[in-house]
Amino acid sequence: MIEIGKHSIRFILFLLAQVYVFNHLELGLGIQFMIYPMFIFFLPNTLNIFLLMSISFVLGLSIDSLSNTYGLHASAAILIAYGRPYLMKLFEPRDGYPPTTDLSIYTMGYVWYATVFGIFLAAHNFWFFLIEQFKWSEFWFMILKIILSVPLSLGMSILIQLLFFKKPSTR
Repeated sequence: MIEIGKHSIRFILFLLAQVYVFNHLELGLGIQFMIYPMFIFFLPNTLNIFLLMSISFVLGLSIDSLSNTYGLHASAAILIAYGRPYLMKLFEPRDGYPPTTDLSIYTMGYVWYATVFGIFLAAHNFWFFLIEQFKWSEFWFMILKIILSVPLSLGMSILIQLLFFKKPSTR
């Protein structure tokens, strides 16, 4: 029950932060900070794929409705939710994932997090910007947006974890 409450609060915080803070940061060249994929990434590994995709759809649709983006976030959220189990299986440690902990920097390490969440974020941004542009004449601009947005969003996600997530206690 505590896990449901924790994830519900995270859902609201990531939704509000994305809509009211990160969607309004203007750096130029179409750079967008996407932090809400962290919520999808931090959901329990044991979650049913249907439930994972449903939660992701609700999060994406909520962001779309508050941002007037007409389904862009919902489609990107569903795509990464669908691919998440495959990506996690591909990068699974030899002993498996810890059953009750978040897959954060603190539990999995910086290199693992930067690699796996970086791929996760790149897939999200590729789909999001592809659907947003939807013109082959803007292909190179879309690639530029992805190349600039992914590392900045990844850096922001690391900063958020360092500032707001607590380090698990070691016994």
